[in-house]
Amino acid sequence: MSSIASGHETSGTAAELDLEHFVPYRLSVLSNLVSSAIAAEYAERYALGMTEWRVLAVIGPSPGLTSSEVVERTAMDKVAVSRAVDRLVKSSRLSRQEDVSDRRRSRLRLTKQGREVYAQVVPAALALEQRLLASLDTTDRENLDRLLKLLSVAAHRL
Repeated sequence: MSSIASGHETSGTAAELDLEHFVPYRLSVLSNLVSSAIAAEYAERYALGMTEWRVLAVIGPSPGLTSSEVVERTAMDKVAVSRAVDRLVKSSRLSRQEDVSDRRRSRLRLTKQGREVYAQVVPAALALEQRLLASLDTTDRENLDRLLKLLSVAAHRL
């Protein structure tokens, strides 16, 4: 049986969940490990939590997004994004501007301070990514990218 199996037959009818081979679990653990390592890089130095960093990371290259658009792009919880946005606004790293076409929505942009933090944290995040991927050769990296895209498409269909 493949190492990418989600369960094993036990009594002919009931499957047993083998977490060590259950892909959603493995992806979650990997994501948590990597996110925690990145968070450790900027938590103390910039007083940013993981959620705040993700919001900055999404808005940095795409200024003017709404909180709902951040939720869509990150697949993070709406309440977590809202709280992160509030903290970033309070710390003067993010600004909210009323949407001219729909006054119920706010457009989010990095402030000068937010852009400075973003510019300092991005190289550290990219360096950590390179350390993580260093164990893979070029073909493995290309395959990983291809497979992640396929899994993302499949996950959006769930």
